[in-house]
Amino acid sequence: MLGAIIGDIVGSRFEFNNRKSKEFRFFHNRCRPTDDSCMTLAVARAILNCGGDAARLPGEAVRSMQEMGRRFPYAGYGGTFREWLRAEDPQPYNSWGNGAAMRVSPCGWAANTLEEALAFSDAVTGVTHDHPEGLKGARAVTAAIFLARQGADKGAILDHIRANYYPLGFTLDGIRPDYRFDVSCQGSVPQAIEAFAEGADFEDTVRGAVSIGGDSDTIAAIAGSIAEAHCGIPAAIREEALGFLPPELTEIVTAFEARYGAKRI
Repeated sequence: MLGAIIGDIVGSRFEFNNRKSKEFRFFHNRCRPTDDSCMTLAVARAILNCGGDAARLPGEAVRSMQEMGRRFPYAGYGGTFREWLRAEDPQPYNSWGNGAAMRVSPCGWAANTLEEALAFSDAVTGVTHDHPEGLKGARAVTAAIFLARQGADKGAILDHIRANYYPLGFTLDGIRPDYRFDVSCQGSVPQAIEAFAEGADFEDTVRGAVSIGGDSDTIAAIAGSIAEAHCGIPAAIREEALGFLPPELTEIVTAFEARYGAKRI
């Protein structure tokens, strides 16, 4: 889960000022946690609150996301989601946006089976992103994380993604010159997964995700969430990243990892 937050923090300063290169200072004083981090932690808290009960998870997710959004109202939410956060009776709005995939990583950590992981993913995604592409993007990320946690090698993870979600079939170098800002799941989740496919380790994965441009914080959050489960997060990167979070958000990270684990190196 923390891998998503680190990707978000690192990519935050490049979201509207793309860096088409892997060469940049990893953490910078202009970095910050955005809506990607806030909603990832809201999902983590919802899972903690419902004890992993998928039947209770949609309601807990709504409550947790609305409370988090109201607590951090200037994190960078999209317009429709901002309205959803304020709604008295929030309803899904047929979104295929990549917000579905950037916040879903806790589901891959909390589940005991792939089927349970996908049920968790649908539960936290369908409250907003009930379009088939939104649900698919979240499922792909969740599945990759769960399989990585179970010890699947990179080839097996990518084979599963190709067979069930996205064909991939491109390289970061091939798309970098022409890739542009795209907030759809179908236009950013495969790119994040390719960054994981090509990444030599956690940091290299996040750098690769940032390097194509586009919605940099979200693509890096998605790629980082998968890379954490597969590669682990170096201690120095983890420590520096946690320094960007206020104590109340660090507490959620600590509580979630205490219950469901984390991969560190």
